[in-house]
Amino acid sequence: MLNAIFIALIAGAVLVAAFTDTMAATNQAALDAAKHAVMVVALGLIGPMALWLGLMRVLREAGFMAQVARALEPVMRRLFPDVPAEHPAMGAMILNLSANVLGLGNAATPFGLKAMRELETLNPRPGVATDSMALFLAINTSGVAVLPLGVIAIRSSLGSTNPAGIVVPTLLATACSMVVAVLVAKVLQGRALFSAERAGANAAAAAAPSTVASSDPPEYNAGVQRRSGPIRRLLVAGFFVLLVFALVRELSSGAPSTSLFDGVKLALDSWLLPALMAAIVLFGFARRIDVYDAFISGAREGFEIAIMIIPYLVAILVGVAMFRHSGALGALTAAVSPVTSPLGFPAEALPMALIRPLSGSGGMAVMTETMTTYGPDSFVGYLVSVINGSTETTFYVLALYFGSVGVRAARHTVLACLAADFTGIAAALVFSRIFF
Repeated sequence: MLNAIFIALIAGAVLVAAFTDTMAATNQAALDAAKHAVMVVALGLIGPMALWLGLMRVLREAGFMAQVARALEPVMRRLFPDVPAEHPAMGAMILNLSANVLGLGNAATPFGLKAMRELETLNPRPGVATDSMALFLAINTSGVAVLPLGVIAIRSSLGSTNPAGIVVPTLLATACSMVVAVLVAKVLQGRALFSAERAGANAAAAAAPSTVASSDPPEYNAGVQRRSGPIRRLLVAGFFVLLVFALVRELSSGAPSTSLFDGVKLALDSWLLPALMAAIVLFGFARRIDVYDAFISGAREGFEIAIMIIPYLVAILVGVAMFRHSGALGALTAAVSPVTSPLGFPAEALPMALIRPLSGSGGMAVMTETMTTYGPDSFVGYLVSVINGSTETTFYVLALYFGSVGVRAARHTVLACLAADFTGIAAALVFSRIFF
């Protein structure tokens, strides 16, 4: 499926460019996208990867991952029956989904890539997506987040009188897409057309033996049972008392007109990540582990993964850039508009619906341009905001995550992810009509 999509993007872009005199722009877009994929995306990912995989290793050595896995075992075992409850993959998936819910994209991606590497250690057919991989990516592309802070910030900068008005419809729309993602992934995984055996036979010639092995020793998979002493617990408690006091002090020193939402946004924007990092290292300190050595051990993986995904990033980003700059996206929008307009979907919002699964930066640019043209508080402005907050860059995620473990046969993953995208866009339209 990814092979067909890649060919369609490149061939479609070149064909449209040939008839619309945009070949020069298409050529430059391909070169710029290839450079951007390596110099900005891949290299820019090394730092966050090293940081969050290092902190994740601290949590695992301190036994936190095993505790969380046991607490969520009833739910996670139903969703991922092929993954042992205390396997490193389970903890990584939990952290990835938690980071996505909180809107921590910089943390979610490293956790997600780590989860894929650990899932690959359970894969009996290297190069073929497992059921757990497919479901994990389908949930990821449903884009669940409590607060779409990036979209809210853009709406506020454009003068919206109610920038946070999209929160409830976005939550409802993304909840619908997540439910559909899980259902479609579960239904399709049992179909003979998408069986792992059939996909494995088709990919056998191209697949190389898996070299991915868990970097976590068995004792870390089960969690280290170390009790913290009273002095360490007291020091950690004292730290967080002072931190809460400082946060309350900063919020109270702001302008009297500062709303509750502005205060929460400040806490999430500026305080959440540093406080989370401090909580992780202090948890390791309280559990008597060597926090620095654990961090270095985990961070080393970030470099390996970032190098491995470069070819896959180049492929998808070049294809998307050529498709967009050649005018093929505009032609597709014009062709689809007569079908979607009678259904109540405004033609002005169609470019957003089409570009969002392909490109995060492209989707953000289209959303901003649409709100600038029609106003952030117009119906179209609300609709594109909800779409952006309730969907994900599906093909980028697929290329990034599958590329990190060398999966070539995606099986039913693409269809499950596209079903989540379609549901998210349709639900965004329905709830935007209800609320706005």
